[in-house]
Amino acid sequence: MKSLLSGLLLSIVVVAGVAAWILLPWQALLAVAALLVAWMLATRSGRQAGSVTHVGISTLPQRLGASSVVVIGIAGVVGVLVALLAMAEGYRQTVAATGNEDTAIVLRGGSAAEVMSVMEREALLAVSQAPEIARDADNRPLASSEIVVAANLPLRGAADEDGSVQLRGVDPVAWEVRPGMRIVEGRTFESGRRELVVGQGARRQFAGLDPGNELRLGSDVWTVVGVFASGDALESEVWADAGIVATTYRRGSSRNSITARLTSPGAFSAFKATLQADPRLKVEADTTAEYFSRQSEGMTKVLRIIGIVVGSIMAVGAVFGALNTMFATVAARAREIATLRAIGFRGLPVVVAVMLETMLLAAIGGALGGLIAWLVFNGYTASTLAGGVGQLTFEFRVTPQLLWDGLKWALAIGFVGGLFPAVRAARLPVTDALRAA
Repeated sequence: MKSLLSGLLLSIVVVAGVAAWILLPWQALLAVAALLVAWMLATRSGRQAGSVTHVGISTLPQRLGASSVVVIGIAGVVGVLVALLAMAEGYRQTVAATGNEDTAIVLRGGSAAEVMSVMEREALLAVSQAPEIARDADNRPLASSEIVVAANLPLRGAADEDGSVQLRGVDPVAWEVRPGMRIVEGRTFESGRRELVVGQGARRQFAGLDPGNELRLGSDVWTVVGVFASGDALESEVWADAGIVATTYRRGSSRNSITARLTSPGAFSAFKATLQADPRLKVEADTTAEYFSRQSEGMTKVLRIIGIVVGSIMAVGAVFGALNTMFATVAARAREIATLRAIGFRGLPVVVAVMLETMLLAAIGGALGGLIAWLVFNGYTASTLAGGVGQLTFEFRVTPQLLWDGLKWALAIGFVGGLFPAVRAARLPVTDALRAA
């Protein structure tokens, strides 16, 4: 019964320790570390723990092979985890950066995304006349009625393999609605002509999108006349005149959405109220910042879940590796530990010393895994389907927060992998250990 209760208590300590480590903010964890240092400096047990720790760490070079198992195993877990989470973070940042608070997007009521929305000409005209929409020098509303369709293009570097690109038909005023858009090569398309301007991301992803090239979209031949940059998800798109796109894909006068520049960021509430008060309209409006942030939530959550699941599976293997290594270390140092116990060292300093040694190896592995992930994946370009229409090109983002999360995982693995061997070392019968030695 005593053994059962002891095992149950140890399991509770493991669960509570890991949960606290994951959930507590770094300030609280720093405070815990400061308290540990103060205990080791100010108390007899703490000083004993420091002495045992010093001896254990000084013998690490003699156990380099066994210690490397822990370091490399944890580095692999952290590297994979940080890389997968960096993919989710890169996707989220790219999509979320697409919008801002002073532009609004209007869709048909009940539509979750542009591709699901259809707005007729009367609704488009009514929305564009809202007084909260900014106007240009000629008193024209800065509102672009837009159509979004999927087009198949050959992937760059992949023979006979097509991908889906988002073709966006826009009004000429779209460039003023989104002042962050800029032509970096060639020129913009001319209204009424089958001309395309392509985003830098789309150009990297698909073949044949260099200025001057001709390609077939739908049943017609189009000419690429320019390349634009925006620093967000729009760089993965191809733009053309909305009327020509609608004609090619037989959409008539309908559009998917209307994007408008507001008179000020604070005008959105009044703009939304104006649309709701118009009985002709059954539409929903959001700031583009809110809309694109919401669009990124689903995919970001999926990517993060994949990263955590894969990381958890690998972490289990790393924990067993750490357990085997530290149990072997305790067995190899049985005589040393027994001698320390015999001359008056208590069990707690031995537990702390073994734990600190394991956590040090885990920290080294976590730092190594994070460094590898940053060197290999930070800025790495990838693409995935977005919005159910086209492929979104984005870069992996290995942020300081992700590196910190990876280090926390490493130390959690070290905590679990070191606790059981540490308790065994503290319970090691002194007479049996000395006699066996």
